[in-house]
Amino acid sequence: KTEVYFEAVARALEQGRQVLILLPEIALTSQFISRFEGRFGVRPVEWHSGVGGTERGRIWRWAATGEARVVVGARSALFLPYSDLGLIVIDEEHDAGFKQEDRVTYHARDMAVVRARLGNLPIILASATPSIESQVNARTGRYRHLLLPSRFSGTELPEIVPIDLRRQPPERGRWLSPVLTEAVTETMASGQQSLLFLNRRGYAPLTLCRGCGHRFECPQCTAWLVEHRFRNRLTCHHCGFSLPIPEKCPKCSAEDSLVPCGPGVERIAEEVRERWPEARLAILSSDLIAGMKELRELITQIESGEADIIIGTQIVAKGHHFPALATVGVVDGDLGLAQGADPRAGERTFQLLHQVTGRAGRTFAQGRGLIQTHMPEHPVMDAIISGDREAFLDREIRLRQQALLPPYGRLAALVVSARQKEIAEGYAREVARRAPPADFIEVLGPAEAPIAVVRGRHRFRLLVKAPRDRDIQAYLRAWLELLPKVKGDLRLAVDIDPYNFL
Repeated sequence: KTEVYFEAVARALEQGRQVLILLPEIALTSQFISRFEGRFGVRPVEWHSGVGGTERGRIWRWAATGEARVVVGARSALFLPYSDLGLIVIDEEHDAGFKQEDRVTYHARDMAVVRARLGNLPIILASATPSIESQVNARTGRYRHLLLPSRFSGTELPEIVPIDLRRQPPERGRWLSPVLTEAVTETMASGQQSLLFLNRRGYAPLTLCRGCGHRFECPQCTAWLVEHRFRNRLTCHHCGFSLPIPEKCPKCSAEDSLVPCGPGVERIAEEVRERWPEARLAILSSDLIAGMKELRELITQIESGEADIIIGTQIVAKGHHFPALATVGVVDGDLGLAQGADPRAGERTFQLLHQVTGRAGRTFAQGRGLIQTHMPEHPVMDAIISGDREAFLDREIRLRQQALLPPYGRLAALVVSARQKEIAEGYAREVARRAPPADFIEVLGPAEAPIAVVRGRHRFRLLVKAPRDRDIQAYLRAWLELLPKVKGDLRLAVDIDPYNFL
């Protein structure tokens, strides 16, 4: 897909126009820019949070004067003052990273489509696993659909092997099943690379005392503290609160009683070192990498074959090309399916598993993707294993249509928060009470958010559900005008088409 849109980039540059390429992850820019330089012989301009203030000012001027011919960047690159923009490319358009959750909420992909329409210029949405929204737009003729049935290298898609953990469990105290460990051993013997994927940072998601049952919880959030053994810390992944791992239980004072529950990538790394002590190991996890320079160096080492086994979180699933990677093992394929409140949970899990297993065998020969699961019969697993993506999409689209969920309906979230629970709950109930009556528009809640407290703020959510042909923004504007003024530390946040339901 990259080669296809590179042709469109070349055409725009021949016409003397500017090009914007948006990527969902800063980690992708290094490898992408190297590939771009190899194709075009020049280096594009980079725009992301790692660019310093002085350089940002320079890039802003270059965009305005037209000196910046190609800009590669994160979602905010969309708002640079281009003088003659001729093409927009959204790579990995399905990625939730394009949705800004903080402060002003927006989806960069959708904003880019609007920007292209207003400027009467072409836009390319590229993905091996397009979003349901884009699939529906393509099926209904709003978008043109270009399907690439085979890989650029000519290699076959990887063979997908389910590992039913109910029948083939790991040894006690281990997380890698015998089938998966055998596959990694075979891959190492052939001189190729293996990737073990687990979308969970740290060593263990929960630490408890086996003496009294005390669980380490964040004092500012309704969330467990995650053990990061490599840094000897217990850390909250929501607010950043952190403390050293204690030597004894703070509740009962028992020593040597703290037990980690469940695996994170650090725990998988520990098992890998025990099983394959001779293996060269690389760990790709955002909290173990000091910055962009270290990340680029690590990716370069993997690309050049200096690692036998790669262990990573979702950072490894996003567009990387590792030539020697032959085997991908998914440690917990069911992890994303537990998010019951999220209507996109199945879609996201399918995309993630398809993307990460798709890293295998991209250069020389067909690779393998082994997925450990307790639910091999789940529709998501069935689609990944069978390779029948269209059947999965048909099912998801049908369910969305029946439930009037996006893209067949509109959603909006209202999140009320305050330091005191009573104030947040009281205002949320007042918000619900003042909701204007409207045909076919449904207001659900208020209810305590699944993560009820974040950074010491109690949170209550309301969800607005409307048919596609209703102006949900106009309804919300009218509703907000009826509400009492927000005072003190009370906050009301509105998110149109939410991606986060926590």
